[in-house]
Amino acid sequence: MQQQEPPADKEGKTWSGRFSEPVAELVKRYTASVSFDKKLAEFDIQGSLAHARMLHAVGVLSKNDLADIERGMACILDEITLGKFAWSIDLEDVHLNIEKRLTDLVGEAGKRLHTGRSRNDQVATDIRLYLRAAIDETLVLIAAFQARLLDLADQHVDTLMPGFTHLQVAQPVSFAHHLMAYYEMLRRDASRFTDCRRRLNVLPLGAGALAGTTFPIDRERVAEELGFDGICENSLDAVSDRDFAIEFCACAALVMTHLSRLSEELILWMNPRFGFIRLADRFCTGSSMMPQKKNPDVPELVRGKTGRVNGHLVALLTLMKGQPLAYNKDNQEDKEPLFDTVDTLGATLRIYADMVGGIDVDKEAMRRAAMEGCATATDLADYLVKKGMPFREAHEIVARAVRHAAAKGIDLAQLGVGELKQFSNLIDADVIEKLSLEGSLSARDHIGGTAPKQVRAAIARARQRLTGR
Repeated sequence: MQQQEPPADKEGKTWSGRFSEPVAELVKRYTASVSFDKKLAEFDIQGSLAHARMLHAVGVLSKNDLADIERGMACILDEITLGKFAWSIDLEDVHLNIEKRLTDLVGEAGKRLHTGRSRNDQVATDIRLYLRAAIDETLVLIAAFQARLLDLADQHVDTLMPGFTHLQVAQPVSFAHHLMAYYEMLRRDASRFTDCRRRLNVLPLGAGALAGTTFPIDRERVAEELGFDGICENSLDAVSDRDFAIEFCACAALVMTHLSRLSEELILWMNPRFGFIRLADRFCTGSSMMPQKKNPDVPELVRGKTGRVNGHLVALLTLMKGQPLAYNKDNQEDKEPLFDTVDTLGATLRIYADMVGGIDVDKEAMRRAAMEGCATATDLADYLVKKGMPFREAHEIVARAVRHAAAKGIDLAQLGVGELKQFSNLIDADVIEKLSLEGSLSARDHIGGTAPKQVRAAIARARQRLTGR
């Protein structure tokens, strides 16, 4: 059973028989996508080979035709890999470029490959294969970055720093505990990508242009060969929606947002007014005018590139919002923002893992900062509550004590027991240990708390999750 395709015009267009004049050069340039969708070439070949083998299995394609197609595709893949493939804008996209080259190489068999499929279900399959590979690589990169965070956290479980709310000193925390907050964010990010992969890993091929095909195709066979978990069960939906690409961009935007927050902190901490950290020179640049400058360019660019990735998410949402079923040419515009999101996310995760490994921490600067702003005021309130005082009353008493310390230009913990007793006779000598930075940390000894014992346990659990042991 063979299907004969209409002869292509001199430019290789497979659909030109319907038209009485060639496409204008301006239209060619405007509508062509091969300059960017050639990124899908490897996945297009994978899908085409699985489709061809299925056509042979169901009796639509002969054994000789299949052998020719497989031989031709192997040659094309080599040409693409070696950079020798001649891409043509006249052939519009990656699919027609490959099909034309295949026909040049193997003749009639190349023309029969497109039996039972459309470029609509073909491109939807290619993008899913591409994104599946991108997610697998992203998960590896996230894990590598998490491992670097854990390495840094291991070194600084006992390093004290001020924790902030509203960027004001709030309570002392372990620097490792602060880093582990980003580990948890990335853990959720990885989970989101895993969920996204599960939803996108269904096969659109076989949906045809929008309504399926009259040929006796075996979609389950193709899905199994390509590693899909199932098949799209509605042909209209299979070719027209890009929610899986939007979901990927949403996951990517969240990762970039988390890295942007960390970038903002690195930029602040590197400022001499904080002086908490130093970034390795290889991640910084200088000034063409001011010789003393060491600028945190990488974190700043991460912060900037986050806006671009967030913009790609909005672009794809906007792209889809007005489209009636089924496929529309609008969807050609899904690829450039999607490809840039994948590339930007991957590059950011790679450089961040390296950068975190080169952070030098000034423990004394962090400690000095934690001594400012009466960071242990809550500990004094808790101390009074444990002595029987209602919390609201304790809060008021401590607020007055803080005001008193501020007037003297010293930290709350620097007030003597005698001075503190002026505010409550419940205060005894044991309050000094409670108001120390170490005492404040150690007191928060529960899962999720900043006590060194708990932070070490959190790091151990995190390593176990990463290694699977």
